[in-house]
Amino acid sequence: MVDLKELILYTKNLKILFAEDHYEVRKNTSSILENFFSEVVTVDDGQKAYDLYLKDPNYFDIILSDIQMPYIDGIELTKKIYDINPSQSIIILSAYDESKYLLPLVNLGIEQFIKKPINYEHLVDVLFEVSKKISQDEKEEAVNDIKIDEQTIYSRKSKTLTANGEHIYITKFEIILLDLLTDEKQKIYSNDDIVTYFASFSETIDPQNIRKLVSKLRKKLPQESLKSIYGVGYRLLTLS
Repeated sequence: MVDLKELILYTKNLKILFAEDHYEVRKNTSSILENFFSEVVTVDDGQKAYDLYLKDPNYFDIILSDIQMPYIDGIELTKKIYDINPSQSIIILSAYDESKYLLPLVNLGIEQFIKKPINYEHLVDVLFEVSKKISQDEKEEAVNDIKIDEQTIYSRKSKTLTANGEHIYITKFEIILLDLLTDEKQKIYSNDDIVTYFASFSETIDPQNIRKLVSKLRKKLPQESLKSIYGVGYRLLTLS
């Protein structure tokens, strides 16, 4: 069994949504979860879980769900959540006579299953694995997040640009250009560099169109962050 102190290091800032229709299981399990997580929200059917999830798909770090539930079962709930967020961490509870339901969940990408009746040592082990992976993913994401200014972030991992928490639409060519400009901090990239980089993605860009692309992208970025260095190329000024 894992060291509980080590588990808490990973879970203390995480929020978990627990969907289980059996009252005693929900009560006993949630009382254990509350020892580790910053917030534990429980619901007694799949529809309530989905409705809560829709309010803010980024709110819950982990979904713990039974398979057999009223209105929306665990399989359908998983499908619906993955349609919104394919990277959501989900743990499934399954009774011994529900093995026929596991294959569809495996095909959906679920890796973590806990058999019912719940062995709470196993539950703790699974929570440790999942929460540790979330922590590692967050560290990796932080490395891939380029802070252009205090409000504007470009994620090299998800290829998204956000300002004040709101997404800014960027085109495929703008994404490629941003990936290049954020590859090395403060580096100046020439037209030849840009043409070569686009070619590595089997994309062709006319050198004369680079200026237009830069101009359009500049309007979506903080003022004075995308610099044109006369006769040399372009440089993106960032905080990180």
